[in-house]
Amino acid sequence: MRFQPVIGLEVHVQLKTSTKIFCGCSTSFGSQPNSQTCPVCLGLPGALPVLNKKVVEFAIKAGLSTNCSITPRSVFARKNYFYPDLPKGYQISQFEDPICQHGWLDIDVNGETKRIGITRIHMEEDAGKLVHGDVSGLEEGSGVDLNRACTPLLEVVSEPDLRSSDEAVSYLKQLHQIVTWLGICDGNMEEGSFRCDANVSVMPVGSATLGTRAEIKNVNSFKFVKQAIEYEIQRQIELIEDGGTVVQETRLFDPNSGKTRSMRGKEEAHDYRYFPDPDLVPLVIDEAWVERTRHGLPELPEQRRQRFMTDFALSDYDAGVLTASRELADYFESCVSLDVNAKSVSNWVMGEITRSLNDSGTSIAQCPVTPPLLVGLLKLIDGGTISGKIAKTVFDEMWRSGKDPAVIVEEQGLVQVSDSGAIEAIIDEILTREAGQVEEYRSGKDKLFGFFVGQVMKASKGKANPAVVNELLLGKLKGR
Repeated sequence: MRFQPVIGLEVHVQLKTSTKIFCGCSTSFGSQPNSQTCPVCLGLPGALPVLNKKVVEFAIKAGLSTNCSITPRSVFARKNYFYPDLPKGYQISQFEDPICQHGWLDIDVNGETKRIGITRIHMEEDAGKLVHGDVSGLEEGSGVDLNRACTPLLEVVSEPDLRSSDEAVSYLKQLHQIVTWLGICDGNMEEGSFRCDANVSVMPVGSATLGTRAEIKNVNSFKFVKQAIEYEIQRQIELIEDGGTVVQETRLFDPNSGKTRSMRGKEEAHDYRYFPDPDLVPLVIDEAWVERTRHGLPELPEQRRQRFMTDFALSDYDAGVLTASRELADYFESCVSLDVNAKSVSNWVMGEITRSLNDSGTSIAQCPVTPPLLVGLLKLIDGGTISGKIAKTVFDEMWRSGKDPAVIVEEQGLVQVSDSGAIEAIIDEILTREAGQVEEYRSGKDKLFGFFVGQVMKASKGKANPAVVNELLLGKLKGR
């Protein structure tokens, strides 16, 4: 029997606000355990939550950017369950009336576009964190750190439209790009700012009845999401083929073994006994607020990619790389605005700039080679002052010192030699020295031309103008 995977994702997006969703405590990461708490996020009796307006603004931005409709009147609910890191015994979330509904994202997999539905986006508070073992003086057992309790989250729930791990990863990457592009999430998956629960089931090909799903909890990398889904699909297929039954449960993924394992039986939604939170009034969002937010949205990644292809004649690949982040796209466009060839900028940004950023662990925002400096370098190449090879030497010095490229060229005597007489003298010396290679070239070994060019460039310490070298060298070898 052949099986069809069915996958739905629940993505938790931690919002980049300075304070929590229902109190004024800081959301900064890495502070001492339980140092960022108050009666509200500790769930003490009599403490009342107050909604952070910035969280609502971020939710509206996320909804509009994922083609959702914004609910005019949404309510908060108490989701009741008991866990050591949930001090109130319930989580404030949204159930019947989430702030965003009925959206979609288009993803590309293997050259094909597929639309993935988004059921809902709702606001909620995060729980705390359990700390196990020898951490912060804890020699054994477990401790509870409630710094994360009440941190604002958006939960983005997809329709079960995904049919492979590749589709799931493509969807996740696009959603990650949007929330970081908007500036509402830092996207740090290692710190849990962007994490995913994957609901996975299988059904016979051609069936209209969905299989029993297992939920893989809190996967925090694209690589692990792919591995976890692929393992779970295979596990369920083998279980069914062996005569077993898939049970609805929550599972955890172990990156070391590449396997999922059972964590607990999965409760249905009604087992959480949702009811409206009596301490929070319904949230009313008028159309004017929605439209103000819509007009304030930045140009989104897909729109910018298309514009780069149209305005700058870039390939789909180049435009995709340059719009991988909003900061990188801004850097590229700042360079182009300084009257330089877009393709040249694209090549250098995707080449030397990206390489140097990766090697140094630097973000584009801290790039020491600013757009004016890079454009100055490209204009020296275009004007024939330096060669492309010398330009890379100049770039490395720019990266190290932050100096203007023209200053570096002057200080180090790197001006390109275009004088035909000087270059001809170098060529004559090399052809005399390599007489045997000259005879081989003239007997038909045309590939030796590159050898002669390399020798000339080496002798000139890379300063000879390549165009002049090629022209003079070809004439000499042809006997002209």
